[in-house]
Amino acid sequence: MLTADFIFLTVEKQLNGSTAMSYVIAAPEMLGAAASDVASIGSSISAATAAAAGSTTEVAAAAGDEVSAAIASLFSSHGEAYQALSAQAAKFHAEFVQALSGAGGFYAAAEAANVSPLQAAAADLRGLAAFSPDSNLGFGNTGSSNLGGGNTGNTNMGSGNVGSSNVGSGNVGSSNVGSGNVGGNNVGFGNLGSSNMGLGNLGNGNLGFGNNGSNDIGFGLTGNNQVGIGGLNSGTGNIGFGNSGNNNIGFFNSGNNNVGFFNSGTGNFGFSNSGDTNTGFWNSGDINTGFGNSGYTNTGSVNSGYYNMGSGNTGTFNMGFGNAGTDNTGSFNSGNFNTGWGNSGDTNTGFFNSGDLNTGFGSSVDQTGPNSGFGNTGFGNSGFYNQGLYNSGFSNSNTGAGCHKVGFFNSGSGVWDIGYGNSGGGNFNTGFFNSGSGGWNSGFFNSGSDGWNSGFFNSGDNQSGFFGLF
Repeated sequence: MLTADFIFLTVEKQLNGSTAMSYVIAAPEMLGAAASDVASIGSSISAATAAAAGSTTEVAAAAGDEVSAAIASLFSSHGEAYQALSAQAAKFHAEFVQALSGAGGFYAAAEAANVSPLQAAAADLRGLAAFSPDSNLGFGNTGSSNLGGGNTGNTNMGSGNVGSSNVGSGNVGSSNVGSGNVGGNNVGFGNLGSSNMGLGNLGNGNLGFGNNGSNDIGFGLTGNNQVGIGGLNSGTGNIGFGNSGNNNIGFFNSGNNNVGFFNSGTGNFGFSNSGDTNTGFWNSGDINTGFGNSGYTNTGSVNSGYYNMGSGNTGTFNMGFGNAGTDNTGSFNSGNFNTGWGNSGDTNTGFFNSGDLNTGFGSSVDQTGPNSGFGNTGFGNSGFYNQGLYNSGFSNSNTGAGCHKVGFFNSGSGVWDIGYGNSGGGNFNTGFFNSGSGGWNSGFFNSGSDGWNSGFFNSGDNQSGFFGLF
């Protein structure tokens, strides 16, 4: 009879004196033989059980008395119980024989499936073993580890390369990807130089094609550090086309350091600015944020005065529209230090006052007192809840030498801040929430120690645009 030792072979691999891993090896032919032997044993047991069924389940009584009859019935019941258990054992035995036979078939199929890939892998390994690292694959190669033909050098893939580590054909140099390159580290075709990406570049570090120079990005550019389309930029350091100035980004800028198009000034962000350091368009003045401003440091539009926030102001330090005077918060004021509309006098709070220090409407009387309006402390204020000297508007305050605040919630030690929430020690800020010690900012949230910014969120000096990027 076959035992388990003939069916499964357990191999224990010893590493450093201890058991590292156990392997179970199955032999399909042994499993088949074992299944046949177990089936034969089952058949023998079934035959013996059937032969004993009659004599064990129908035991005759030894005599006619009640005791003999009871003993015969007891033995008969034990015989019937044995037959029932034998039937269950026979069913289990048949299932075990079926499982054992199936396992042998599965192991045999798995071994057959694994034979083909293993044979292919072995063939590949034999092929790799036959190829030396110093060998070339191809014809006419001089060097080592070349794949192709006519290469002179090492580790080339292609044909006709002179050099090393080229991928392509006809390259003279090293580490080129492409064909017809003369130089090193080129990607593309027909480049004369090094580190070019593209076609037909003459120079180094170019991206594009037909560039004559170095570090150009684009097409047909002549010169160095150019970006765009060649033949259109006549300056240097430009990105775009049609620029005749220097270091511009955009189109048709004749000035310098501009971002946009048609700018003839310097350091502008936008278009058609003829002034300097403007953010917007059509500004002929300097440090403006907006459009059409001919004055300086304005935030808004068509202001011809200086340090105004709003539109159409011809005076200085005004917030609003059409003010011809100075330090007004409102519109159409021709006087000074007014909060309201149409005031021709000074330091009025209200409308159409021709006198001074009036709170109300249409007064031609010169009132006495340091301030007009409500809740102001200090001297020369108009409006509401201002603190300090010569403020107009709402809730402006001064620290140190600060004065002449125009607008809303301006604070700090600087002078002549116009707009909303300007603070810090800088002077002449126009717009919203400008701070820092530099001053002379127009726009929004500009800061820094140098100032002279227009636009948004600039923290350096002489910047236009956004976040100090330009």
